[in-house]
Amino acid sequence: MKKVLVLMLAMLFFLSSLAVSPVTFAKGNTNTQGFKSELRAIAKKTYSYFQAYTDPVSGLTDDAVRFKDGKGTEAKHTSPTNIGMYLISTVSAQEMGIISREEAVSRIKTTLKTLEGLEKWNGLFYNWYYTDGTLKKDWGQFISQVDNGWLSAGLIVVDQAYKELNGQAGKLVSAMNYTPLYDPVVGQFRGGYYVDKGELTGHHYGMFYTEPRLASYIAIGKGDVPKEHWWKMYRTLPAEWDWQAQIPVGPTVEYDGVPVFEGHYQYKGTSFVPSWGGSMFEGLMPGIVLKEKELGKNALGLNNQRHVELQIAFAKEKAYPAWGFSPAATPDGYSEFAATPLGTSGYKDDGTVTAHATFLALEYAPNEAYKNIKSLKDLETYGKHGFYDSVNVVTGDVAKAYLALDQGMIMASIANYVEEGVIRDYFHGSDIGRNPEGLLKKEVFSIQ
Repeated sequence: MKKVLVLMLAMLFFLSSLAVSPVTFAKGNTNTQGFKSELRAIAKKTYSYFQAYTDPVSGLTDDAVRFKDGKGTEAKHTSPTNIGMYLISTVSAQEMGIISREEAVSRIKTTLKTLEGLEKWNGLFYNWYYTDGTLKKDWGQFISQVDNGWLSAGLIVVDQAYKELNGQAGKLVSAMNYTPLYDPVVGQFRGGYYVDKGELTGHHYGMFYTEPRLASYIAIGKGDVPKEHWWKMYRTLPAEWDWQAQIPVGPTVEYDGVPVFEGHYQYKGTSFVPSWGGSMFEGLMPGIVLKEKELGKNALGLNNQRHVELQIAFAKEKAYPAWGFSPAATPDGYSEFAATPLGTSGYKDDGTVTAHATFLALEYAPNEAYKNIKSLKDLETYGKHGFYDSVNVVTGDVAKAYLALDQGMIMASIANYVEEGVIRDYFHGSDIGRNPEGLLKKEVFSIQ
């Protein structure tokens, strides 16, 4: 009965907050010290996950922890993405005054020492390691392009934030050679490499508006692949591929001598470039470190804004009491969720929302994020280490789990909001972050 009452109250609050058009947001006063103080308090709880579940000897963070009957069960393995998010989260925690600079440097030194000794392939890291620093031999024999991109990003941020770590972090990034994963014939990256089989994946990362674009940007910035690669990814899939969710329309434009189909979809009369699944982290996670909002005003930044607005509109259409659709833990496992119409091959929607999606949207819709944070708290999703990973707003079921990846997205998003883009500034302060900036500036999506 209590769960039903909570859902009804949250739904009434949400519907009343969306009395305006879903894509016309009121200018509010969320940039106040009060709101920022609340965000810092959330960040402090969120970072406590990394403090509690990072191995003190290896400096590697558990992939996840699940709570049942008040007892936590840790998944004692980690990935390159998790490591990168721990590094970025630790910088974020120090910038927000949650930990001292001395603690941040000490923590990161431990992690860097472990990274130096880990087994690698062409300087790239395997997809899974035990948190004691040993390779998972059973299902860790894969080199992932996207996961290594996030580890590179974390190392670049550390390299810029702490000059005393510059040599260690910079050397690891320099050694990460993305060239063997690149297909020069197609102009796209393979998804990865199976070390045990000695073969690349059969698929390419062809969709531009998905999270692998960060590794693409980094590989261009390092000089591992040519800048033309940026233009060889699909903004939308070709119009003749009629199996996709919509048939895209738009012009073909030439950039750096490469023809690019600047196609788009529409939802509720609004044009946008789709992601693969329609989830928030595909679209907005790269913007944690890339200055898409600042430099890509006519392309990625604008499209990020559209995806936030349309995720909120999708929730309103469904009469959900909260919004934010992205892959997340469930009570029994993990699954992919999305605002389905925003994807080329959209992920499912069953009413599951995840907190990290709200925080990724902070800089694009702060008022709506503020309201959604309250809705998520009303849905009893706020626990010891911040927000539990997901809640089904139809059933009220909460996934009482914390994931290193999702905690990291929350930490970095809050830091960028309250400290005015600090993580992006560190990333773009490096040559790797700065070199390809022209690619972000020059493009114009056909969604104006």
